[in-house]
Amino acid sequence: MTGPSSAPDPLAALRPRLPSPLQEVVDERFAGHGVRLLLKRDDLIHPGLVGNKWRKLAPNLRAADGRPLLTFGGAYSNHLRATAAAGRLLDLPTIGVVRGQELADRPLNPSLASCAADGMRLHFVDRSTYRHKSDPATLAAILRAADAGDAYVVPEGGSNALAVRGCQELGAELRGRADVVAVACGTGGTLAGLTAGLTAGLAPEQRALGIPVLKGGFLEEEIRRLQDRAYGGPRGDWSLDDRFHFGGYARTGPELDAFADDFEIRHSLPVERLYVAKLLYGLVALAAEGAFARGTTVAAVITGSPFAEADHAS
Repeated sequence: MTGPSSAPDPLAALRPRLPSPLQEVVDERFAGHGVRLLLKRDDLIHPGLVGNKWRKLAPNLRAADGRPLLTFGGAYSNHLRATAAAGRLLDLPTIGVVRGQELADRPLNPSLASCAADGMRLHFVDRSTYRHKSDPATLAAILRAADAGDAYVVPEGGSNALAVRGCQELGAELRGRADVVAVACGTGGTLAGLTAGLTAGLAPEQRALGIPVLKGGFLEEEIRRLQDRAYGGPRGDWSLDDRFHFGGYARTGPELDAFADDFEIRHSLPVERLYVAKLLYGLVALAAEGAFARGTTVAAVITGSPFAEADHAS
């Protein structure tokens, strides 16, 4: 008799590129301070499920086991787009609960239009309800209103214990390859997992750095909570620098756009604005401040690729 562990992986047919490539770039803004810069090209894992979205969604897609997938996001959510793309690729029904009831009566922006084109059913809720979506009674009401009682629920940003453990492999792929591994942070799941992956079997001086793309100062507590749920306690050496969010999620501005355009020209790398540009901008600033000792190797995780107009929202 064939055991359950031998069941075929439903995601294998998508042929992800794992481990993702690790690319060295020469940039005088780092080299001038004796710092070596590597780019961990998670944006090349899969054209539809790029970067940390693959690592966070893959274990949840397996756990869903064919059930409809319901998740949450704002009007410019990369996570909603990735979930919708996964549904299309795997022929899996998806429901996106969108923050902002007022958006229901407006034309869809390019990001939400992409979700709808991939077959996602959009369900808009008012902002007060959205803020309380983790409350069991509120969640149950949302599921009823969305006619999604049988759905497998993935939290906003995809960050749950399964996703954290999925991102652990990212850290494992970078063991011994860099002194500092830096990643942009939205909900904190990627940093929580990659730090655990870095820790296993490594020297204690290897550390992770998170660059939050939202303001509010809530991430430190959230990352600790995620690690507690995934591992039963804290893992690894990590820190946050919250100076580079440019006003919050989906906010960029001329200075960041100019920086991203310049980085693209220098290194032939398409720079996603909402996460990756803020990460790279922060690392350049930190190098200029002398935050990295001479001889340090920094690996920047490229978690996504640009998406047309949605990445330039202000």
